[in-house]
Amino acid sequence: MKETTLISISLFAYIGSWAFYLACVTFRGRIAGSLGDLMALAGLLAQAGALVLRWVESHRIGIGHAPLSNLYESMVFFSFAVVLIYLLVGLKLRNRLLGVCVMPIAFLTIASTSLMKRDIQPLVPALQSNWLTAHVITCFLGYGAFAVAFGASILYMVKSGRESRHLDTNETTFVDALPRAAVLDEFTYRLIAFGFPLLTLGIITGAAWANTAWGTYWSWDPKETWSLIVWLIYAAYLHARLARGWRGKKSALLSIIGFCATLFCYLGVNLLLSGLHSYATG
Repeated sequence: MKETTLISISLFAYIGSWAFYLACVTFRGRIAGSLGDLMALAGLLAQAGALVLRWVESHRIGIGHAPLSNLYESMVFFSFAVVLIYLLVGLKLRNRLLGVCVMPIAFLTIASTSLMKRDIQPLVPALQSNWLTAHVITCFLGYGAFAVAFGASILYMVKSGRESRHLDTNETTFVDALPRAAVLDEFTYRLIAFGFPLLTLGIITGAAWANTAWGTYWSWDPKETWSLIVWLIYAAYLHARLARGWRGKKSALLSIIGFCATLFCYLGVNLLLSGLHSYATG
């Protein structure tokens, strides 16, 4: 099976998963929720197969590098990381509304790759380092955790608003099926506490890689600067929670801001700003 076929399968699997999750939430059908989980898993396996095939093809044509070197490959892996973290961690929340929030990130990321070049190209000298794989994997697993935390933060905002109004009515909505706001708040914290060390390790391996490629650990390149901004936002989140006792809407808002900064660090810097990481747009 071709890589492009597997990517297409993953795209439609994620769309199908989102539709089933939406049906589960709307009609409260357990079967739809289980089908959503299966579709998400099918898409994840298809993506894993596509990445393996690309790696094998890279070796076959004599280039031989991990499929993590350009924007197309990184977006495929980012989508993979988001779904992986959701399936490993997010399902423990036992509420498919989180899937309604998270799966669009996965399928929109995959859909956008159709606009990019998919040719396997030799690595530029700056990328010819063993640090590349460690740097990208750790960063993007952290990004995946932040994406799921973002979805949980959105749900927290919705649920806390419902709880604060203390509505006295017999009418129930999908919001009432959500876990308590405090549970969503704690879940967000645990995801960020999981992703933050991965992001930190990604920045450290990136610095080691920069020293190998350019002879300096840090050069205030736009990508490096925005990586530091993202790190500081999530460090502030953890510090405010642990030292200041922040909970609730302030923490959720900081989580949302952090993920928006993460997206700009990942895509905005690559597409809008020039620097040492400009090759990543290829």
